[in-house]
Amino acid sequence: MTIDVKQAVDEQIAKLNDRIHKVNKAIHQNPELAYQEFKAHDTLCDFLEECGFKVTRHAYGLETAFEALYGEGGRLININCEYDALPLGHACGHNLISTAGITAFLALTHVLKQTGTPGRVQILGTPAEEHGGGKIKLIEAGAYKGVDASFMAHAIGEQTGTNSANMKGSACGHLSFTFKGKPAHAGANPWDGINALDAFVAFYNNVSLLRQQCTPDARMHGCLIEGPKVPNIIPEHAKVNFNVRANNISKLNKLIDRVIKCAEAASLATGCKLEVDNPTPYYDMITSDSLDDQYLSNLKKYGLDGVRHMETGGSTDQGNVSYEVPNIHAMFLIPGSKGNPHQEAFVVDAGTEAGHNAAVTVGKSLALTAYDVLTDDKLYSHIHSEWKANLKQATSN
Repeated sequence: MTIDVKQAVDEQIAKLNDRIHKVNKAIHQNPELAYQEFKAHDTLCDFLEECGFKVTRHAYGLETAFEALYGEGGRLININCEYDALPLGHACGHNLISTAGITAFLALTHVLKQTGTPGRVQILGTPAEEHGGGKIKLIEAGAYKGVDASFMAHAIGEQTGTNSANMKGSACGHLSFTFKGKPAHAGANPWDGINALDAFVAFYNNVSLLRQQCTPDARMHGCLIEGPKVPNIIPEHAKVNFNVRANNISKLNKLIDRVIKCAEAASLATGCKLEVDNPTPYYDMITSDSLDDQYLSNLKKYGLDGVRHMETGGSTDQGNVSYEVPNIHAMFLIPGSKGNPHQEAFVVDAGTEAGHNAAVTVGKSLALTAYDVLTDDKLYSHIHSEWKANLKQATSN
C-alpha cells in the first residue's frame, strides 16, 4: 500500500501527542539517578502497553531497562530511550530523549502497519547514561544483536550549538581509585600511620602536572567521594572518582594508563595500598555521512536546518553502540532555552512546552529516516559500507 509517509506520521503523532506529553512531564517531574529510574521505567512501559505493544520489563538483566519489538522480516531498527537524571534533576534533558524515542517508535510502527512494509523496530529503555554505562551492559547482554541501525536524539540549549544529525564527542573513562592506609593518633604518634589523604593529594597533584603534557582534547577531572571525617586521626581511607577524556578511544586508553601511573606513584610515595576500578569506557562516535544527510533531509521537511556533526566535549555510551552498528545521535535545540546541559537552568528548559514540541518534531524526523533505512536497499548498503570504513579507520589507530 502506498501512502504519504510524512502525512501518516504527522497524523498519528497528533492523535497521541497529549498522551506523549503526559509521559514526558511524569519523567521530568520525577528525576531519578542511574539504575534507580523505577518510575520512569514503569511510566514508559505502562504507556507502551496501553498503546498495544508487548513490553519486556527489566530487560537483559537490568532492573530499569525495557524492550518492545514490532514487525516482521526486513532490517531491524533500534530506537534508544534514556531517562536517568542528575542530582540537579533533568539537567541533561533525558526526559526529552525518551519523548523523541517513543515518538519515533510510535510513528514508525504505525507506518509499517499501514503499508505492510517488511521491517522490525526495537525500542530499548537504556538506563544509566550519565554514570554507569547502561548501553555497555546492554551490548554485553546481546540487546543490539542483529540491529542494522540505531537512533536517538538529545536536547541542547541555544547557547550550546545547533541542530545536528550526530555529535562528535569524546571517549571517556570513568575510573575509581581507592587508597588504603593505616590509622594513628595524629598528635601523639602520627609516625605509626599511613596517610591515605596524602596519597589522594599526591595523586591529584600528579594528574595536574600531567595536564601540560597532554593534547588539547584531553580532559581529566575528579572528586574526592570518601575521605576522613575528623582531623585528629591519620586517614586510613580515601576514594576518588576521575573522568578521563580524549577525542578517540585509542588516545583515551593511552591517557588512562598515564593517569593510573599517577595513582601508582602516589601509592608508592605514601606507602598506601591502591585499588583501581577501570570499567569499559564510553567510546567516541562512529558516523556515516550518508545516514546523517538522510536525517537532515527529513528534518528539513519540518522547516529545520542542521549540520552533520556538532562538536562537543561531552561523552555518551551511545558511542559504544556506534561501534556496533550505524547510528544517529541527533542533537536538537530547545527554542528559547536559557541554560546548557548540566546547569540548573536547563532543568527548566527540559520541562518547557517548546522542549516537548522540539523532541516530538525530531522523533518524527527519526521515524522518517528509519523508514528510509528499512525501505531503500541502496541507501542502506551505502550507509553500512561507509560506517564499516570509518569503523576500520578508528580501530586501526
